[in-house]
Amino acid sequence: MTTLERVRGELVVLWDRLGPLWGISPAAGRVHAWLLGHAEPQEAEQIAAGLESSRGAVSMACAELVDWGVIVAEKPPGSRRVRYQPVTDVEHIIRKIVQTRKQREWDPLLAHLDRALETLDADRSAGADEVRDRLDRIRGVVSAVDRLAERFLRGGALGTLGLKAVVRASRSSRRRSAV
Repeated sequence: MTTLERVRGELVVLWDRLGPLWGISPAAGRVHAWLLGHAEPQEAEQIAAGLESSRGAVSMACAELVDWGVIVAEKPPGSRRVRYQPVTDVEHIIRKIVQTRKQREWDPLLAHLDRALETLDADRSAGADEVRDRLDRIRGVVSAVDRLAERFLRGGALGTLGLKAVVRASRSSRRRSAV
């Protein structure tokens, strides 16, 4: 096994474990890692063979990754086969992950907390004030994070420069740790 093959395999295992933390399935994580480890676009059959996975599982994972906006599906002219390639713009990937997580998690959480707080406003029972206070504090923190995410997603100088600084710092820290 070559060094490149070993690194590719380790990346697939890592993305399998980390994918659910980002909100994607382990299968989608493996497919994304497979694509990141290859310079050229890959057909579903190549991915399935390389990951020793079913063609159906790969197709579903690719559809999920296309929905997230982290891979691109393309049909070469004159071909019926679809090839997949990863989006390699780190800023784009981070924005898509934040946007999707916000829509799936923070927005519903804020809506639920708003309904609960509205319901508790009419309740004057003994424990309602304490629960209302706790939920209001939770809503305040989630709302603050949500506003930051909104500003980040809108872009502009602050969002772009901040993300560029993070990407630059990650590159320079890797070089420093290699020395």
